Amino acid sequence: MQLRSISLATLIALFASSTAPFISTGVLSVSMRVFAQSTNSLKEEADRFFEQGNKQFDTSQFQAALHSYQQALQIYQSIKDRKGEGKALGNLGVAYKSLGDYKQAIQYYQQSLAIARAIGDKQGEGNALGSLGIAYDSLGDYKQAIQYQQQSLSIARAIGDKQGEGASLNNLGVAYYSLGDYKLAIQYQQQSLSISRALGDKQGEGQSLNNLGIAYLSLGDYKQAIQYQQQSLSIARAIGNKQSEGASLGNLGLAYDSLGDYKQAIQYQQQSLAISRALGDKQGEGQSLGNLGIAYYSLGDYKQAIQYHQQSLVILRALGDKLGEGASLGNLGNAYSSLGDYKQAIQYQQQWLTIARAIGDKQGEGKSLNNLGATLLDSNNPKAAETNLRNAIAVRESLRASLGDNDAFKVSIFETQANSYRLLQQALIAQNQTTQALEIAELGRTRAFAELLAARQQSSSAPPNIEQIQQIAKQQNATLIEYSIALNDLYIWVIKPTGKITFHKVDIKETKLGSVAEDTRTAAATVAEGRGVANNVINGLVRQTRSTLKTTTDNAFPLETTQTVRPLGCRGNSCLKQMYKLLIQPIATELPTNPDSRVIFIPHESLFLIPFAALQDQNEKFLIENHTILIAPSIQVLELTHQKRLKLQQTAQANSVLIVGNPTMPKVSPKIGEPPEPLKPLPHAETEAKIIAGLFNTQPLVGKGATKAAVQQQISRARFIHLATHGLLDNIDEPGIPGVVALAPSGKDDGLLSANEVLKLKLNAELVVLSACDTGWGRITGDGVIGLPRAFISAGTPSIVASLWQVPDESTAFLMPEFYRQLRNNPDKARALRQAMLETRKKYPNPSDWAAFIFIGEAQ
Repeated sequence: MQLRSISLATLIALFASSTAPFISTGVLSVSMRVFAQSTNSLKEEADRFFEQGNKQFDTSQFQAALHSYQQALQIYQSIKDRKGEGKALGNLGVAYKSLGDYKQAIQYYQQSLAIARAIGDKQGEGNALGSLGIAYDSLGDYKQAIQYQQQSLSIARAIGDKQGEGASLNNLGVAYYSLGDYKLAIQYQQQSLSISRALGDKQGEGQSLNNLGIAYLSLGDYKQAIQYQQQSLSIARAIGNKQSEGASLGNLGLAYDSLGDYKQAIQYQQQSLAISRALGDKQGEGQSLGNLGIAYYSLGDYKQAIQYHQQSLVILRALGDKLGEGASLGNLGNAYSSLGDYKQAIQYQQQWLTIARAIGDKQGEGKSLNNLGATLLDSNNPKAAETNLRNAIAVRESLRASLGDNDAFKVSIFETQANSYRLLQQALIAQNQTTQALEIAELGRTRAFAELLAARQQSSSAPPNIEQIQQIAKQQNATLIEYSIALNDLYIWVIKPTGKITFHKVDIKETKLGSVAEDTRTAAATVAEGRGVANNVINGLVRQTRSTLKTTTDNAFPLETTQTVRPLGCRGNSCLKQMYKLLIQPIATELPTNPDSRVIFIPHESLFLIPFAALQDQNEKFLIENHTILIAPSIQVLELTHQKRLKLQQTAQANSVLIVGNPTMPKVSPKIGEPPEPLKPLPHAETEAKIIAGLFNTQPLVGKGATKAAVQQQISRARFIHLATHGLLDNIDEPGIPGVVALAPSGKDDGLLSANEVLKLKLNAELVVLSACDTGWGRITGDGVIGLPRAFISAGTPSIVASLWQVPDESTAFLMPEFYRQLRNNPDKARALRQAMLETRKKYPNPSDWAAFIFIGEAQ
């Protein structure tokens, strides 16, 4: 079974803000009720019916609201009240739209628009235009929808209608989401949210929160999506809007499904389904049924999934919802493929592809092409799979391009797209095109990081081809080792300085490493997440390997001495030996025999957290004893850091040295809700800083002098930057880049230098040493490790030394001065770190004490 994309696109309830005249409803954010003042008894009766319809609509009684609006319309027409007629027509359209009858809704909106224009009612005209945009979006005609919404927005701004402006912004966000332009969608929704909050419009606020949650879900930022949806749900319940409540419940279910919590997902979807059926909301019912199908597919119950998707398909087809119809077809294709019925699966995916292309649904087009590729691979047709997967990647590249220079969005969306790159590697390898697969392995990693670096350095952001990869290996005079975690296999490429490329495939199921993996999920669940056996086994082994090396606590308040380091477990050094067997043994004969020859590892995903230096062979020798080891996020990033180093050499070189050790520690809350406490002092770090400063004949910043302000003042002028303090990852789940460095607080700051702040700096340092805890890891993504090293490299530093776990204060204070002593005698920074590790090992033999630090980037 291959990796497939679940089609969530229209099985999510997006809230559009209706701009129909004179109505305030749960899915409508414009409230413009006019209480007509008339002595005419018929007009008063019509107004009463109209207000009755509004109240019924507000409580999701759509059929009853239709009846009330029809009665109002008949009276308004009989007394020739054109404005009343227009508003009744508009609200009839809104009611039919809420019932999923978009064509009937459009007819009423068009009649309402004609009347508004005839009588010069600009507000009514803007409302009708917005409502038409919503209906066309629901039918998949996004360009038409955007045109109507832009006209509506222009009118709202011209007449100073802030609520109408907020509604139009919201609706434009919905339309751009449908087109796959998530960056623009989020911008519009945030503008709409600001207006709704300023006006106290709770319904509009709830809609914008819901839609922001959906956008972040599509970007792969599931925790952010859940936060927005929970806020939206709270508002819906507070104002008694059942339809909005059902939609938020459904969207929460999708987010939890994406996180792998399928039971929670099913509970939310069942609640959503019950609400939709109680309201007679056919579109909501179809969406909930489809979402339940997704959850049961994730659990591996394919027959139950098919039943739900078929029910959903019938409803959505009857409504004329092309986007929803396509998504249901794609999900049916996934389920039949998982049952081994590839012919039926291909037919469903091709139908989805046809619909997606017809309505301009780029997200659906990319997913259907991906799923066709996966099914064709399963049916032993790798050549046809390759064609579809290359097309899928082309579509997905276009979606990424629409995000502009927003690094965080590019990182998030790639998490939803990584399947296609893995599958294409598999299809090429099945055809024995292993070097072409290496190009795709490079194409499918650190794209956002490389584009960020290239933009800042004014370099090309194009991923390297095979000839360029060979040239980079020659230029580095190093052996490059690139890993890629596939579905059931681990792929390894070795690129020698001569340009020779060899390929190795490790069948994870044959390695007998599965006993160390902590994986209790079903195979179908891992497929739904875009993961497979290899990923789960490797993740389990990485966790156990790290657990034998790190200190006993993972919070930011360790007493950092050698007594708190765990003794090696896994039956001695068996984890380190198993990792060697998995990662090194297949290529051991291809590694250089000279210990001074550089070996640059390009890990994949969780393999970034492995201390390659401490991997141990069958003769009890650690890898660092035989090789000089470097780490690179990708071959492309390696080349970009090389270019940065050359530019530093060509320009006026910064000559100062910034050395920080044991600042007066800032206060940080140990846990959410607890009062802040000062971080533990690091006396050995202060000794470390003073020794290193003596080697450079300078003064370190220590204690109260090591303030954040002082560091920021000096950091851009420094050639070498050495930070010996605490590193924290408490913000790993927050937006942006996680990781902070603890410095002394001053009156104007809290003393915490965040990775996001570092990213904004312009550094001229050739080397940054992060002699602190956990500075080498962060949030693991398809774009590499998002953490402090990424921030410092992006800010302009080509070489980084960072740690993989909570390093002991005492042994680190020995290793770091030794590193600089070695560096004085040998300009190769990676070799200097190797020698320092070997010297430290003589005094502190436990790998926990000497193997935490990694060298990233340019060695010279």
